[in-house]
Amino acid sequence: MRPLRLATYNIEWFTQLFGNDNRLLTDREWSARYNVTRGDQADSLGIVFTAMDADGVMIIEGPNQGHRRDTVLALQNFARYYQLRTSRAIMGFANDSHQEIAFLYDPDRIQARHDPRGGGERDASGARARAPRFDTSFYFDIDVDAVPELIRFSKPPLELAVEADGQALRLIGVHAKSKAPHGANSPEEEMRIAIDNRRKQLAECVWLRRRVDEHLDAGDSVMVMGDFNDGPGLDDYEALFGHSGIEIVLGQNCAPEMKLHDPNADLALVRKPAITPTSARFWLDDQKRYFEAMLDYIMISPDLAVRKPAWRIWHPLNDPGCLKVPELRDALLAASDHFPVSIDIDLNRPSPPPSL
Repeated sequence: MRPLRLATYNIEWFTQLFGNDNRLLTDREWSARYNVTRGDQADSLGIVFTAMDADGVMIIEGPNQGHRRDTVLALQNFARYYQLRTSRAIMGFANDSHQEIAFLYDPDRIQARHDPRGGGERDASGARARAPRFDTSFYFDIDVDAVPELIRFSKPPLELAVEADGQALRLIGVHAKSKAPHGANSPEEEMRIAIDNRRKQLAECVWLRRRVDEHLDAGDSVMVMGDFNDGPGLDDYEALFGHSGIEIVLGQNCAPEMKLHDPNADLALVRKPAITPTSARFWLDDQKRYFEAMLDYIMISPDLAVRKPAWRIWHPLNDPGCLKVPELRDALLAASDHFPVSIDIDLNRPSPPPSL
């Protein structure tokens, strides 16, 4: 059996490719992506998903869940249209942004269920969970005034209990708050909003890290995957805080057995632009050029890292396998402003003995 392949993929305006009947729109009307039709974007996504051939994909910015819209049904219709083996979908808590977090997977390889934690349950020692459930509230002092602020996720992370190849996994899908200073009417207001957004993003990452700590303390195998909208060099306010949300979730200051691992994050944190990987590509209209950033990660617990998995960023211009296939290269550019990140891991591979 081949290694398990899991991926995370932020699909820009995926929800606009579905009608109110949850069926895929493959016509020549414009999609919400610039200069791309709905049919071209949908077909491009079909090409990308087929080429990835993943056993499970954490979809960020999935189709909307609402009064007439059904995220799971829309994704399963998408999979059926393109004859993907990832034919089953699951989601967690809906949000108000029309950007749901969902998981599309192959039921012949993976069993998955929504399993949120932190609802006041007690751990084995009888202590209450350190992190509240992600659809509730979290109090954290984000401005160092000794008064905790109320934090809520605009997009609650998706917590899944997964079984694959006979092993139990905890998957957490994440779409952390964007730091863009929307609504600013002056440079001063732009700075204030940007700093407030950075603080909230860091608080969300602290909340998420506390959940990771609970799983690691319990001996769980954990993957945290998704779009963090964060990383070194993304704005001018990092120096105010001294670290990024990525570093918080990885647990850079923790003991080795409590650290998560992602080689793309490790390279990004080196802060040497020449070797920094990228997973997203945006057009800067004022500068008339593209800007690239590393935003999408798959972080794994130490027990999974010792199995020597392989990460891949499906970048159409930087990955040789994508670049040499024109159909796939063009599809990746048309499908979204983010590119998939995947991990191949052999869960049946014996773990090496612990070092002495």
